[in-house]
Amino acid sequence: MDNRQARRPTSGASAAELVSQLREARHRTRCLTEDLSSGELMGPRLDIVNPVLWEIGHVGWFHEHWTLRHAAGQAPLIARGDSLWDSSAVPHATRWQLDLPDRAGTFAYLAEVLARQEALLGRGVDDDARYFYELALRHEDMHVEALTYTRQTLAFDPPDGLGAGGPPPAGAGGLDGDAAIPGGAWRLGSTSGNGFIFDNEKWAHETALAPFRIARAPVTNAQFAAFIAAGGYRAREFWSDAGWAWRERRRAERPVYWDPPRDGALTARRYRASAPLAPDAPVIFVSWFEAEAWCRWAGRRLPTEAEWEAAAIGAPDASGTRLAGSRRRWPWGDAPPGPSRANLDFAFDGPVDVAALAAGDSAFGCRQMIGNVWEWTASDFLPFAGFEADPYKDYSQPWFGTRKVLRGGCWATSARIARPAYRNFFTPDRNDVFAGFRTCAL
Repeated sequence: MDNRQARRPTSGASAAELVSQLREARHRTRCLTEDLSSGELMGPRLDIVNPVLWEIGHVGWFHEHWTLRHAAGQAPLIARGDSLWDSSAVPHATRWQLDLPDRAGTFAYLAEVLARQEALLGRGVDDDARYFYELALRHEDMHVEALTYTRQTLAFDPPDGLGAGGPPPAGAGGLDGDAAIPGGAWRLGSTSGNGFIFDNEKWAHETALAPFRIARAPVTNAQFAAFIAAGGYRAREFWSDAGWAWRERRRAERPVYWDPPRDGALTARRYRASAPLAPDAPVIFVSWFEAEAWCRWAGRRLPTEAEWEAAAIGAPDASGTRLAGSRRRWPWGDAPPGPSRANLDFAFDGPVDVAALAAGDSAFGCRQMIGNVWEWTASDFLPFAGFEADPYKDYSQPWFGTRKVLRGGCWATSARIARPAYRNFFTPDRNDVFAGFRTCAL
């Protein structure tokens, strides 16, 4: 492996495997967008969403920019494409006023980019090009998830045809109690042996962890409802200064999509219509500020990302008193994710009860650390020592110091993204993403 490959490792996927993955990602993008009306494809101007028509054009542009133009040296398919879809250069607020290709033109552009990628991959792929295909794939995976929660934000109809997409199984119930994690040295981050990784994961480095106790499962709807019933949203002492300012500005009284309580029933808007909330499913669509306030009310705290990672893929040593030096590929071991272990890749059409999927437990008995809901951590999104931006320079660097780290993925996350060391990041006010949280004992 040359130095460039060591700095930018890949999964080693073959050209045929890349074609299959490209088609799968594009199928999901189309499932999330083709049924929308012309008005829905533009939608209202909001700070937290893009116009859907712009977003899908941007997905195609990103593929073209990195795989066809950068890696293969081809000329742009649309001369003005950079001025339309380069998210680093096109201000968010202007994306509703751009002279975008129409619906047919945008989908035709997506199809042409994919056809050219398949033609190139028909001749094989080298390590350098593979990196850019894998980057573009994961970028589309992120937008698939974003398009899913955009449909929720804008109260569109639920999407159809994504993955298995069956309703979440009922009746698994809750999962109480903490897992005891021994202290010791933990190597936080990724190595070149982990396949494709993002620049903010580089590189694995040793950090010292004191023993701690972490919940075996995320906080549930019923547990969060108890905080609301106890007046938690109006009790200043449970909120940080920034959190209280956010609560006052938003006039928040409950999670953003929850309906006012009535006769003890928990309901929330799901896409276009209200539906019952499963009491033992994890709470979702909560901001970091809300998670922090719940923790103060409950006498708990959020885990750091190092604690979260150790609980997810660490193991005790032979004595059981220290963390072992090894780490698992996934919480359950080396086997790939599947619907018996993790609610990923639209395996179910929403979060499952927190006691479900016991086959996915970590060595310490923590459940659903991969999939179901993203989990806020206490950690600020900061670079690891020696950070160096990868070719897509605006992926991480502009956001350091302004976001909080989330881990684990959700039901709408691709398994290509939801690796245990993947660092998601959002501002602490965001309550429109598929995020919940689990807690640690003080």
